Amino acid sequence: MRLWFSADSEVPIYRQLVTQVVLAILSGDLKAGERLPSTRELARRFSIHPNTVSAGYRQLEREGWTEYRHGSGVYVRPHVEAPTTPEQILEQHIAQFFRMVRELNLPAEMIRARVGEWLKSPPPDHFLVVDPDAELRQILLAELKKLTEFPVRDADVEVCADVERLKGAIPLCRPSKTKMVRDALPAGIELVTLPIRSANQWLAPWRPALRGRLLGVASHWPEFLDNARTMLTAAGVEPDLLILRSTRRPRWQRGLEQTAAIICDVHTAAHATFPKGPRVMPFAIVADAAKAELLRYSEYK
Repeated sequence: MRLWFSADSEVPIYRQLVTQVVLAILSGDLKAGERLPSTRELARRFSIHPNTVSAGYRQLEREGWTEYRHGSGVYVRPHVEAPTTPEQILEQHIAQFFRMVRELNLPAEMIRARVGEWLKSPPPDHFLVVDPDAELRQILLAELKKLTEFPVRDADVEVCADVERLKGAIPLCRPSKTKMVRDALPAGIELVTLPIRSANQWLAPWRPALRGRLLGVASHWPEFLDNARTMLTAAGVEPDLLILRSTRRPRWQRGLEQTAAIICDVHTAAHATFPKGPRVMPFAIVADAAKAELLRYSEYK
């Protein structure tokens, strides 16, 4: 995993560390059970105070991303806890059954004839993005509609309690909300966790060209703006060269015409009117690997 830190940023070093580690976990750059560099190693490598690294590691542990193992170090925590009760184990087997059936490539009608109670459920006819953040759902909808021709809808987590609304739906969620959505869904309904793009890998090829240039970041989602600022400053972009604009505000385009490039989310790229001149660089949150996964689900009907 690559780490970048900027001492001149208004974003504290420990927060730069936390953001990069969290994004690396969500995108798969860091796997469950993987050991993070020691506090001493990071402090020596980047010439930062050990207390700063410790503060970042403590924050990651408080938020549930990592765990400290005495005498061994800091490790990435598993995203999904192993089932412990008979009900949880049954639920896991049901989910595994559906995954195995798809791998058999058997006709859907043959499967329905042998499942029994499952025959009472209608075949899936749409994906359902479930997330508590309405602004993020807009971004995910824009991205998923580019990846699949299968209908895609969105809903808040509360919809998981409405069995009628779930009919024909294949629920989707982002990794950080898997447990929340899984707990809200009725037992037996499969949940697909969307793979997240590595911001680190996406940014790496552009990093040399972005340094010393005036850059814009535009989005209606506050978290996109915050994460982009953290990643760019950690990558060495001077804070004074960043222009962050929330598209929810009037005259948000002001000043962006002077930038060399504008980084934005996919929804903003499709719906916003940008000034002529700067290069628009949409960052897709969902990884390209999701396309093949969504195709397998949409064809199984």
